[in-house]
Amino acid sequence: MRVKFSHLTILVVLASFASIIYGFSIKSEQVLLGHRFIGGGTVGLFLVAMPLFLIKESRGKQLKDYMLTKENIEKMQNQSGEKTENQ
Repeated sequence: MRVKFSHLTILVVLASFASIIYGFSIKSEQVLLGHRFIGGGTVGLFLVAMPLFLIKESRGKQLKDYMLTKENIEKMQNQSGEKTENQ
């Protein structure tokens, strides 16, 4: 069975949230271990899950379409000018 990026991302997000919740629940008894679980969950969210999500969502898209170049600025100005003329 082939694992998709979306399944892997969801698994990492759930594991990270579980780690953070577990860290907060044991923080009153074992402070150092609680902080480690909270930090590990945070790292999992921002350094593992977010890049996986961005890779999945940006696949097949051209980066230059989203950059603010001179020709993209001109396209936006032309489109806004056409909208104001039509109103």
